Amino acid sequence: MGFNFMAALGGAASQITKDIEEQEKDVKLRTRTILDRHVAETAANRKEYKELVEEVDSEYSYRKKIAHLLKKYDYLEVEDHKYPRYFNTPNQLALSKKISSLENCEKSLIFGSGIAAIFASMFSFLKSGDHVVFQSSLYGGTINLILKEFKKFNIEHSLVESLEIDDYKKEIKSNTKLIYIETPSNPLLQIIDLELVADLAKKNDIISIIDNTFASPINQNPANYGIDIIIHSATKYLGGHSDILAGTISSSKILIDKILESSINYGGNLSEHTVWLLERSIKTLSLRVKAQNTNALKIAEFLNGNENIKSVYYPGLKSHPQHELAKKQMYGFGGMLSFLLKDEKKSDAFTRYLKIIKPAMSLGGVESTITSPSLTSHSKISKEKREKFGISDGLLRFSVGIEDYDDLENDLTLAFQKI
Repeated sequence: MGFNFMAALGGAASQITKDIEEQEKDVKLRTRTILDRHVAETAANRKEYKELVEEVDSEYSYRKKIAHLLKKYDYLEVEDHKYPRYFNTPNQLALSKKISSLENCEKSLIFGSGIAAIFASMFSFLKSGDHVVFQSSLYGGTINLILKEFKKFNIEHSLVESLEIDDYKKEIKSNTKLIYIETPSNPLLQIIDLELVADLAKKNDIISIIDNTFASPINQNPANYGIDIIIHSATKYLGGHSDILAGTISSSKILIDKILESSINYGGNLSEHTVWLLERSIKTLSLRVKAQNTNALKIAEFLNGNENIKSVYYPGLKSHPQHELAKKQMYGFGGMLSFLLKDEKKSDAFTRYLKIIKPAMSLGGVESTITSPSLTSHSKISKEKREKFGISDGLLRFSVGIEDYDDLENDLTLAFQKI
């Protein structure tokens, strides 16, 4: 018979907790009485007294934490069983409330990755024979999920290459359950009208979903325009330091409860330690994103006037085809942009000449990074499909950080000179 650690821990927890509860009431009183008597003898010992009290307080706090850790998975005499996979541990719930507040939603769930959140947001509502309408300009991981996994479950889909709402309306069928969009899109920064999408979905009794990663809640709140479900790859802007993997879903209580019911079985929850790291990052989200907005607009304007550049994709530029729409539904234009060199074959060399701006697969961190979508985020999609979606091999996606703008411009200038 094997040793059952959790059972032993649970049994020990009750007795240890009782012992702590009996001792903790008088340990501080007795210790401070002794210390008070000691400090009364001489004022010179006040510093020592303060240090000793702090030590006692620290030990007291530590013992309480140990008691909490031993009790947190206890199932006896508790109404709600706490377990990370149930999305209901104290720090999971606390952070979920903050995410909900950021997105103006009733309830949220936190996942182990962005793709876990994307999967749960769709498969919690789909069954064999259903149909989903997608915007074609999406994160490559989402496209790969659609192309590789949907057919296994006999789920149909339509990829709409246009941003016109009438083209989405044409794709709706009697078995359509979801409309899924991404704005600004990855990596071409396309903007679609949130209000029109939400209205179309509601008129046809369809759930609308958006990947809001590129915008972040600081720059865009889709719920304000009627979108039902908001997803984030929290690995990106919510995390902000390129050191965690996480995802979030925010929506109404009714829809989140439905997603939770399925997600408990999918196993995509976020570990408690990473929840703590994500909550740390949320504290500086607004400061980081606003700094990135400022830098990105300056960088986009600099690139737009550079003789080496063919095209710049950034909704903050007046030349962007959906600039006015972006102004209407976004508070800021974001820290992401993409661009094409006139000589696309030099894009790899250009990337290598950069010193401050680092080549990296992820985005949204405080450090500026650059990547080739065809080699990273969209690499699992065929070259033919990438080109159909407007993603050429020479396209570069730039995640602008919070560095000094002059340093970033100088880095780009020196790289241009070398190619």
